[in-house]
Amino acid sequence: MPLWIDEPATLRARLQSPPAWVGLDTEFVRERTYWPQLALVQMAIGDEILLIDPLAPGIAEALRPLLADPGVLKVMHSASEDLVALSHDCGVLPAPLFDTQIAAALCGLGGGMGYQKLVQEITGVALVKGETRSDWLRRPLSDSQLEYAADDVVHLGAIYRELDSRLRALGRREWLDQDGARMLVNATEEGERWPHLSMRSAQFLEADAQLRLLRLLRWRDAQARASDKPRSWILDNELATGLARTPPADRAQLQAQLESHPKAPRKLGDAIWQALSTPLADELQAPRARNANSDDKNALKRLQDAVSARSAELGLPDGILASRRYLEALQETGNWPAALSGWRRAELEPLLSPLLSPPREVTG
Repeated sequence: MPLWIDEPATLRARLQSPPAWVGLDTEFVRERTYWPQLALVQMAIGDEILLIDPLAPGIAEALRPLLADPGVLKVMHSASEDLVALSHDCGVLPAPLFDTQIAAALCGLGGGMGYQKLVQEITGVALVKGETRSDWLRRPLSDSQLEYAADDVVHLGAIYRELDSRLRALGRREWLDQDGARMLVNATEEGERWPHLSMRSAQFLEADAQLRLLRLLRWRDAQARASDKPRSWILDNELATGLARTPPADRAQLQAQLESHPKAPRKLGDAIWQALSTPLADELQAPRARNANSDDKNALKRLQDAVSARSAELGLPDGILASRRYLEALQETGNWPAALSGWRRAELEPLLSPLLSPPREVTG
């Protein structure tokens, strides 16, 4: 039976002798906020399952020492959003990290493998998933919620032991450590550096309009974090693209455009004007989102074919060694993205460098 914990003293007593590793998962809500609202923390310590209530006063502080303990490995599955939730509520990240989804990919089992499928693959157990849309902020939680939450960590030990053994046999344990460290860094970053590249509409904008869009998206992200509101509530993509494509001549014209748009943040006109009209210190380094021509597509295809061939040699699923997005960034700037650093760059640079054209000049 899982143990429900909502008293800091009880949690401290359970964690008094730190284990070598813990299985860890969270439930959170992120519908009306920028930051995920931590609603439950599940922890497997040996054969014991703890269901920890982070809504109870003092629980976050009681969790913090274990999360920060470098001697305790944290075994998690697809941890990126859980890391943000734990960091925001507890003030620390759970490090060091063993992410079982990444480990499964590096073992050649499959990319982006869900927990339910991985449990079936490793243990043969078929989990029932019935609470994926549950209200995790309500109290008390139902029996079915508690069972679902416990299932999310009860098999992490068996999965960890099997994947760790396979990684070591393949000589790839260091690869996982590098990827885990990168995930932890990403969880602390204040927004994506080049958010315009994620918007399909950006490729149809001229270079100067892309820079204006970059300014607006950077401002939007900072505003969303500060106000704890979803990005789209601050400034939706359609309006941001329109303002970047056809910038207002002055503050008054901007306000008129905001007044005519049903979802516009009219009260933020001054801040939007300042963001739109103020160059960023690093904006001329920004890679340009491009509507690729035939030469670009052929060059990208050569990079993708080289990556695909090397992935097959290594027994890695498609997209694990290098995704299209990062290859496009590499092709555009000639600079290796952080996501392709470490072991990936060591595998790819000898293959891709001869295929890369000189980087294009970025202009405003």
